[in-house]
Amino acid sequence: MNEPGELPRADRVGYYRRMQAAVEELLILRGVFTAADVDRQVEAMDGRSHERGARMVARAWVDPAYRGRMLADGSAAAEALGLEVGPLRLIVVENTPEVHNVIVCTLCSCYPRMLLGIPPEWYKSRAYRSRVVREPRAVLAEFGLQLAAGVRIRVHDSTADMRYLVLPMRPAGTGGWSEERLAALVTRDALIGVAQLPDVSESADR
Repeated sequence: MNEPGELPRADRVGYYRRMQAAVEELLILRGVFTAADVDRQVEAMDGRSHERGARMVARAWVDPAYRGRMLADGSAAAEALGLEVGPLRLIVVENTPEVHNVIVCTLCSCYPRMLLGIPPEWYKSRAYRSRVVREPRAVLAEFGLQLAAGVRIRVHDSTADMRYLVLPMRPAGTGGWSEERLAALVTRDALIGVAQLPDVSESADR
């Protein structure tokens, strides 16, 4: 449902796409970049996925020094693994048995694309952006995440120059696993905070 005086969604999307095309054409004509540069950047963005963020999490699980660096300066920790985050400030928030973190952008859809790829549609929706702040426990339950009553939920609001990444708790039963194997356990939703990673049974590790 549109707000009073607001264009229908289809019209808004068409307007922004036309504006994007006009600005892009102008910058190409002025030699700021070429059409090939745009194509390369689009291709690079489309090729990104949450596997980048998962690499950081897996390293933090096996390397306490890296974990400390990640929590102190997420941008520097990402770059230490060769993951560029640009001028944005990356803040990593850690889940514990007492605290669960959730990420949102209440104004639009600011999202750590450089580490997670393209944001899901629900992340950009007005319903998620407004409700997860007011009733986070109910929203998480709709994602299938039931948290104990004693667990505190912290909602972190991303901005134009600041992004958040959740460091999930390491699943039980993963002792001795390689970084690559650990990274494969990490999901996009866990890095946003709308999911937890299930424990791995000792039998599955044999």
